Amino acid sequence: MSKPAPFPVQRRVRAGVLAIAVAALTSLPAAAEQLSLNALSAYLNALQTAQGKFTQINGDGTIATGQILIKRPGRVRFEYDPPEQTLVIAGGGAVAIFDKKAGPTPETYPLNKTPLSLILAKTVDLAQAKMVVGHSYDGTATTVTAQDPDHPEYGNIQLKFTDSPVELRQWVINDEGGNSTTVILGELRQGGSLGDGLFNIDLATERPKR
Repeated sequence: MSKPAPFPVQRRVRAGVLAIAVAALTSLPAAAEQLSLNALSAYLNALQTAQGKFTQINGDGTIATGQILIKRPGRVRFEYDPPEQTLVIAGGGAVAIFDKKAGPTPETYPLNKTPLSLILAKTVDLAQAKMVVGHSYDGTATTVTAQDPDHPEYGNIQLKFTDSPVELRQWVINDEGGNSTTVILGELRQGGSLGDGLFNIDLATERPKR
């Protein structure tokens, strides 16, 4: 069984691409109307720190749980619960996947080659030309599918939001091969202090998952 990780990254090894995906979902209250791209961009830009629980459903049907910590711009941390022995950190422009069973040295990839970088950017602008390839409303939630307009081959991210107040409920990341993973989030608690050390890959390499 492949180890869990929260989003796809390109890996130019063995002439292949390692695709890893994550999504987040909670029960969806009724929303009033479709949210505009500008409103969703404003929400993401206002999201500075947040943390909560998640349940990840992988493409093969396996399930993992853990805690997510977000510190925008550019930083996120996924701590997986036992029996998984995985820690994933995005920080300093890179993504590191730690697998305790494989040793202290992580697999690392450029964050900007993952669709998740679109919502971790310093300034999110979903209205940017060619970024959004889907924008719909199902009577409950607004769903936006976005990709890097310069590198659609990196895959796309599907974001689901509810209204009153605006909240990100789910994201699904799809790679170019059609692989995806879904992760269900508990309530995201916004605000509060998250130390930079939590997102320091070098520090985590010296002191693996707590």
